[in-house]
Amino acid sequence: MSKYLGQHFLKNKAKLRKIVEALELEDADFVFEIGSGHGELTNEIVSKFKSLNLPTGGDKFKIIAIEKDKELANELKEKFSEDKNIEIIEGDALEEIKNQISKIKNANQKSKIIKNLKIVGNIPYYITGYLFRILGDLEQKPELIVLLIQKEVAERVCAKPPEMNLLAASVQIWAESKIIGYVSRDDFSPPPKVDSAIIRLLPTRIYTDKNTDLCGYYKFIKIFFKQPRKTIVNNVLKFKSLKVLSKEEIVEKLKEIGVEPNARPQDLSVGQIQKMVKFFIVMCKN
Repeated sequence: MSKYLGQHFLKNKAKLRKIVEALELEDADFVFEIGSGHGELTNEIVSKFKSLNLPTGGDKFKIIAIEKDKELANELKEKFSEDKNIEIIEGDALEEIKNQISKIKNANQKSKIIKNLKIVGNIPYYITGYLFRILGDLEQKPELIVLLIQKEVAERVCAKPPEMNLLAASVQIWAESKIIGYVSRDDFSPPPKVDSAIIRLLPTRIYTDKNTDLCGYYKFIKIFFKQPRKTIVNNVLKFKSLKVLSKEEIVEKLKEIGVEPNARPQDLSVGQIQKMVKFFIVMCKN
C-alpha cells in the first residue's frame, strides 16, 4: 500500500452498513465506488444487493470499484474475480470518473438496463475539494452520491444561512446536501487525526437549469466569499464591471431581487446568490 495516498480504512461494520443503507440500493442499480481499498465497503454493497433477493439470470446490478494503489487493486481483482457483476479498475478516480460515468450513461441509453447510477466512497481528505468540483461539472450526474469525508468539510458543505460559505455555495448549486452520520477517528485503521462524517448528495436541477452559467457562478462566489465579514453591497462593489453603477444604485438593485444590502454573504441562501449571479452577469455583459 502506498502511504502517500493518505488512505484510512474504515473497519467499523456498523458504519460501513450505514453508508450502504444511505445508497438505497435497488434492483438494476449501478454503483461507482471511489477508492475501494481492501474491499471493506465493496463487500457490504455486494451483501446488500444479495439480500434484496434479485431475480436470477442477467446483470441485475453492477459495481465498478476504482483503486489507485496497484497492490490493492490487484488484491481486489483476485478477491472478486468470480463475480461478474464487479469490475475493478486500477486508476485515479479524479481522472477516470468523468469518462467512466459518461460510458455508463451512454451505454444505458441503448440498453436501458440501469435504473440508477450511484457514487460512493471513503474519500482521502486531500482530494475532497477537487472531487466536488469534478462532480459538479459532470454533464450527466449520478442520481445519488454518498461519501465519507472529513467532519469539518462535511459541515461546511451542508451549511445553511447564516453560516453559508464558498464550499457550501459551490456544492449546493448542483446538489442537496445532508450529513447522515458521524464516524470517529477510532473507527479507522490507521486512525486519522480528525473525525469524519457521512454525507449524502442528491443532484438536483432546482438551480442548474439550462440558463445557468456555472462558470460565471463559480467566478462570482469566489470573489463574493473572499471577505465574508463585509456587507453584501461592499462585496459587490469589488466587481470592476459594476463601476458604472453608484453604491445607491446597487443597493436598489439588490433590494429588487430580494437581497438585503447590509447583510453578509453567509446570510444568503443558494437561491439568493443565484439571483445575484444572474443579475450581475447580465450587468457585466451590458
